[in-house]
Amino acid sequence: MKPLPQLPEVIEEHRDLHWRREGSRRIETPLDAEGFIEQVGFAGCLTDARWSGPSLYVAVCGRRDAIMPRRVQKDPESSLTWQLKDALVERGNVYYAKLARGKTMFLAPRMVPYFHAAWSKQQSGTSRRLSPNARAILRVLRREWELGSADLRSEAGVTNRRLFNRALDELQAAMIVIPSQVVYQPRLTYIWTLGISRFSELLSRTIARRSAVCEIARCFLAGAGMTMPGELARFTGLSRQDAGRANHALLADGFATTPRAGVYRLADTEETPDT
Repeated sequence: MKPLPQLPEVIEEHRDLHWRREGSRRIETPLDAEGFIEQVGFAGCLTDARWSGPSLYVAVCGRRDAIMPRRVQKDPESSLTWQLKDALVERGNVYYAKLARGKTMFLAPRMVPYFHAAWSKQQSGTSRRLSPNARAILRVLRREWELGSADLRSEAGVTNRRLFNRALDELQAAMIVIPSQVVYQPRLTYIWTLGISRFSELLSRTIARRSAVCEIARCFLAGAGMTMPGELARFTGLSRQDAGRANHALLADGFATTPRAGVYRLADTEETPDT
């Protein structure tokens, strides 16, 4: 991965504050984590300082240079992040799934309609757009409502683990299926359910895609303070074209300024000579 560009210190401090990259504001409990996700709007789970964007792991560490260790099993910070992730999945107060481009993310409830409008497959024609394996899994979940991975694979007839996981990723990216629980005994497995079981009203809202993408960009810039070329697209999974159009919309309504091509800055952040 390319090294991240240098940012003005005032922007780094803005990110420290909003993304909880400070030791005094570390995340320690599920309630802390839910408050953090609500504040930032959306966040990665185990992404680290090599990714520009809010991250539960970085907020657990409470420092801007947090890097995920190779042996995560023995690392207390990554272990706590994993435990918090499991707790948040079971509590169901924030949305968690593997979304665009396979990115595992948490969404605050207020951002669910925007992400759904930006990436979900429209309900009309969903069965035609999903792969046969994804349709088979969806039929089972619509009948059973909630199943563990092994039972779901068997009931859907998708016995190949790789194909099953690919189909589940497809359903998560379409914001149709979510994990509802993680079980460790007798072996590790996820319990899967339909997203509407927890977020029915939010997933049923109708929002124009262009407006939804603009709100995702607005939310990201509010926490980032400034976005460098490609940052928004890389973190959220948006295309560079979509990200560019959204940032230009933020310029038009005065939410952002552009000190140079491809760089967008929150309008009310302090200007410094190095921008």
